[in-house]
Parts: sequence; structure tokens; C-alpha cells
Amino acid sequence: MGNELIKKYGLFTAIAMVVGIVIGSGVFFKAQNILNITGGNMALGTVAWIIGGIVMIVCAFCFATMATKFEKINGLVDYAEAACGKNYAYYIGWFITTIYYPAMTSVLAWVSARYTLVIFGQMDPTTGTCLALAGFYLCLSYGMNALSPVLAGKFQVSTTVIKLIPLVLMAVVGTVYGLIFTPDGASAPLLISNFSVEGNSSMTALFAAVIATVFAYEGWIIATSINSEIKDAKKNLPIALTLGTLIVMIVYIAYYIGVAGGAAVSSLQTDGATIAFYNIFGSVFGTILNVFIAVSCLGTLNGLMLGCTRGLYALSARKEGPRPEMFSVVDPATNMPNNAAIFGLLVTAAWLFYFYLANLSRSFVAQYDAQTANGLIKMIGTLDAQSGVISVNWFGFDSSEIPIVTVYALYLPIFIKMITFKEFSTFKRIVMPIFAIICSVFMVYATLYAHKWGVAFYLIIFAIIMIIGAICRKKNA
Repeated sequence: MGNELIKKYGLFTAIAMVVGIVIGSGVFFKAQNILNITGGNMALGTVAWIIGGIVMIVCAFCFATMATKFEKINGLVDYAEAACGKNYAYYIGWFITTIYYPAMTSVLAWVSARYTLVIFGQMDPTTGTCLALAGFYLCLSYGMNALSPVLAGKFQVSTTVIKLIPLVLMAVVGTVYGLIFTPDGASAPLLISNFSVEGNSSMTALFAAVIATVFAYEGWIIATSINSEIKDAKKNLPIALTLGTLIVMIVYIAYYIGVAGGAAVSSLQTDGATIAFYNIFGSVFGTILNVFIAVSCLGTLNGLMLGCTRGLYALSARKEGPRPEMFSVVDPATNMPNNAAIFGLLVTAAWLFYFYLANLSRSFVAQYDAQTANGLIKMIGTLDAQSGVISVNWFGFDSSEIPIVTVYALYLPIFIKMITFKEFSTFKRIVMPIFAIICSVFMVYATLYAHKWGVAFYLIIFAIIMIIGAICRKKNA
């Protein structure tokens, strides 16, 4: 009895915790990606944020319902095991350990470096300086988590507050500024003018923009882990997750609209958030807000590194994965699984190097028109002149998007299994799981439609890694 967690969180606190967990730093650079993909079509970009938000809310509600059935379970792997068995849970755990967490963490290291360099006037994210700084941030985050978990926890709490400051300020002040300020020679306020820009309204652009939102919206699954500490969890957790994720969607959309109120569409497609901040708040205050963005990115990086350093340990504790006797060892001095942590750091570093090279190749391809590019450039990739979406043929998929969408494909068996849970009402057992299945299938289809060759290349990497996981499991059988 003494080992059980106390029911200490009420509904309001639970909602606040969900918002704090889900709101991250992806919105800062994914807003820029969406502006580029849509050619400045603000209406289409806003629709993409709404669709991505709805997918998040529906899936979060279903997992909240699952959490009320399996109240003592924490994490996606445990839910997969409870719903679909131990075998399925292992492969999800292996995927999370080797692809999902490391890919996201590496992107956050790069984003943190990018916004740090923006403070010093360096806008090009493909420089070697950006890669070197990203690598430094990875090691710094690893050291903080491995050597001083308490310090890492305090840093995480403080950056949760910091990351809300630029979001809220831009959402409110940017929108007001855009509705008041009318550029010289314009017939309408800046925000109205930006929303009237047609840009790119193709289906490819819409699907690519929706997929771009998944990185910013990801994190809600972590919130289900607090279910055993919420008062009246069966009632309050679904409400907290639904309202919390709805608040996140509103904040993100408000921020995106606020950015549109800060600069002309032509400028926004260059470096939207930075230019908008400087236009609205001036160079000094705009720089301070960019510092806040960089710090908030580091906070998100710190939280993701927490998962990376413990991923293989979680498998090893179940006597699964490669060399479980080695990777399940916990250092008595730091109370950290050091071997597993080092493995996580190395895998994340590999993903960072991949992301940098893929980003560099996309930047290279983007400098050439798809119609005039020579044979070598066409082999590397093509730029769709209509959609503005770059398809890299042999080297490149966006590791900030496709691995996350893979999780939606892995959710499908869990949602299907939910239909058999007869203790739930018809709405929770049939209606919402079916909506969740539709949302998950849509995300997978949108990814295939928008990324094409990138998905093919990713599936090769995915298959190789999963086969390695199967071999490791067979050796331990």
C-alpha cells in the first residue's frame, strides 16, 4: 500500500500538466515549414494546423480512455502490451528506442542550435557551425541527464514557463499589430492582406502541411502516464487530455496567425518568426524573445533526451533487446542506466548527422528549378514547382515527420482492440476508436501522398532497424 502513488491532481492541475507536456518547441520551426510548403497561403496553413490538432485530440481521447482501464500502466509500450500482447509491445519499444525518440531528439538539437545562431545573425541552418553546435547541445543534454537528473528536472520545469512567453506574446501582439498596421500603398491591414494571398492551394501542399504539424503536436501520449495520480481518473483524465490538447491547438493556431501579422508573406517565407518578432518588438526585445525560443528548444531537447537515455534500459529491464544483462545495469552513484544512456546518445548522434545531411541536400535541390536541373541534381531530388514540396529521391526523408507518423500506423491495432472493450460506452468503445482509426489512416495516407520517395527510403531504414531488433530478441529467447 505504501508504494502506491497518491491521487493528488485535480482536473485543473491535470489540464495544466497536459498543456505543459504537449506544448513544445516544434511550433517555432514547423510554422516556418508550413509557410514555405503553402507558398504563404495562410488560410491553407491554418486548416493544416486545425486538421493536425483534431487528429491529436481524437487519438489522445482514445488513449485517455485506455488509461482508465489500465490505470497502473505508464507509457505507450505498456499500453501496447496490455492491448495487443508482449510481442507487439517489444517491437514498439524497439522502434521508440532506435528511431522515434532519437530522431526527434536530434531534430531538437538542430533546432536549438539554429535559433541560437539566429540570435547572432546567422540565418543559414545548413552550416557546419550549426551541426557542431547541435552536437554540443546533444552532449550537454546527455551530461545533464546522466550526471545530475535533479538539475535536469529543475531545468525542465523552468523552460516550460519560458517557452510559453514567445508563443503568447506573438499570438496576442502579432494579431493586434497585423489588424492595425497597414503597409504603405496597401488597401487593407497587413494580417488581412496576408490571408488574401493565394499562395499554393494544391492537395500535396495541404497534406505536406498537415504532416508538418505532427512534430509540434507530438507529446500527448506522455500525458497518459499521470493517470494513476489524478483524482477520479476515469472521469477527469479524458476531460484533461481533451481540453488540454484543444488548448494546445488553439495556442498554436493563434501563434501562427500572430506571425502572419508581423510581416509580409514574402518575408515570412524567408525566416518568418524571426522577422515578425523584430518587426513587432524591435531589434532588442525581438532578440530577447529569440533567446527565449532558443532556451525553450533546449528545454524540449532535455526532456526528449530523458527518454533517449532510458529507452534501451526499459527493454533490458524486461529481459529483451541486445545484451539485456549489460544495458539493464543502473549506476548506484547516479541512479542512471549509464550503458543504456550512452547507447541512446550514440544513436541520437547518428540521427543528427543524417538529419543534417538530408537537410543540406534539400537546401541544395531547392536552389534549382525542377525543369532545368541537370541529371545529377534530378537524381538527388526534385522540387515540385506547383506544390513547392521537395522530394529527395535517394538520400532523404524528413526525420522530424515520417518517424512520428509511423507511430500513428502503430496505433491502429490498439484502436482496433479498443472496440472489444465492452465495459466502455458505445461512444468510447466504437465511435471514438473508429474516428481515431480514420485519423491515423489519414495521417499515413497524407504522408505517402506528400513524401512519396522519402517514405520509400525511410521504409528501407525502418525495415533494417526492425530486423536487427528481431535478431536481438531471437538471441535472448
